[in-house]
Amino acid sequence: MDSPLIEVWHAASGSPFLPTVGKGTQFFVASLLLLIGFSLTGAFTLNRSIVNLLLLGIPASLAFASWASLASNMSQPTQDAGPPLFRAVASSTRPLYQLLKAVGFTNKIHVEITPEGLRFSADHARVMQGAAHWNKNLFAGYTTNLPPAAGNGDDDDPEPEPVSFQISLPAFLETLQIFGVADVAARQARSDIDPLVRGNPRMNHQHRGGNGSDAFSHQTLHGGGFASSSNGTCILSYPSDGGPFSIILEEAGVKTTCNLTTYLPEMPEDIPFDIDDLSFKVIMQARYLFDALAEVGSINPERLTIVVSRKEPYLRFRTSGSHSGAGGPGVESTVDFRRGRDLLETFSVRAVERAKGERRWSQTFKFDTIKAATEAMRIASKVSLRGDGQGVLSMQFMVEVEGAGGAGGGVPGGGAGLSFLDFRFVPYATDGDEETDTEGEGDDVDMSEA
Repeated sequence: MDSPLIEVWHAASGSPFLPTVGKGTQFFVASLLLLIGFSLTGAFTLNRSIVNLLLLGIPASLAFASWASLASNMSQPTQDAGPPLFRAVASSTRPLYQLLKAVGFTNKIHVEITPEGLRFSADHARVMQGAAHWNKNLFAGYTTNLPPAAGNGDDDDPEPEPVSFQISLPAFLETLQIFGVADVAARQARSDIDPLVRGNPRMNHQHRGGNGSDAFSHQTLHGGGFASSSNGTCILSYPSDGGPFSIILEEAGVKTTCNLTTYLPEMPEDIPFDIDDLSFKVIMQARYLFDALAEVGSINPERLTIVVSRKEPYLRFRTSGSHSGAGGPGVESTVDFRRGRDLLETFSVRAVERAKGERRWSQTFKFDTIKAATEAMRIASKVSLRGDGQGVLSMQFMVEVEGAGGAGGGVPGGGAGLSFLDFRFVPYATDGDEETDTEGEGDDVDMSEA
């Protein structure tokens, strides 16, 4: 962390910029200069000569120029009047990019700045929502100057009010990976490959010409790419409410500054998920879920049915579609998970299906919405699947972040830091016979009896 950009950032906090003419006296000085300019101009007009040009004309021009400069500064809002609302420094943009890309299914993303970190929320037609969390431990330096919340003015230590706005997600992602442009052509060449196929080593082999890795990619040659070198820095700042969201990247002596336009927050309310009315809970490795969706997604399905039951099959993913994707004869694909801690680390079912009187939860979702979370499945280590009594599906992914912030990911003692990605999905409307209820307490399934 010996970057000159970070040293300048720390030094600037102790030596703030002070203008030659203070804000409180600029109006008086500008008025005086204007009066002097008019006086000298009038005197020169009455007695025009070369001598008066030097004695009156040039000083009058200088007075008008100085007045114009002060008037321009007075008419423009300044961002140096106080500290920025938010500023953070990271030594690598790769973990930031990976977490943000996992919710990259929308054009604009909602940003919320809190003292604990940043939250990025994306929404798709109110049937799917995703959220990425940038904990402050991901950064080497993290400072906020948020205004106090309304109604807490009398408190000695008022609770700060989060600041929210929207920015362009594609522009933000391109900025974070600006030092990895050497692989843009390679990424564009693979963009037409289905993300489920691209992330599955077994199914991806035929799309890469039998070569499982890019030996000469920027990530391989430079240790992961995306400004991941030890002397690279990324500074994020938000100066004031309504101002631009600023990103400053520096690596190997090259500095890039990008100011993203911010928009008024229009994020709808979160999809309701009743944590007190859980119908089931399953914790498993994320790669198992990724592989299961890759298998059932090979027939171009439109819908995905998830069934969780205390009886075999315990967890089932079922899709129907056609190989050609042209609406031909129906083809069904099913993946079942057997009972055992080697697959399902935690398995609990409380839902009671009214029609059959079984502890069973079954809902159908649009496959493309579930597929939009495959990037999170690819980078996460574990996933928690939960469903409530209304049929809403929640997926929470645990991502192990290496090299975030300073050494050790901002975690004392080094090692990997943990970040989380949250997704919620609304199911298709079902008939009354298929509704589920959560009457009574359900017991957890003991996976040790596998």
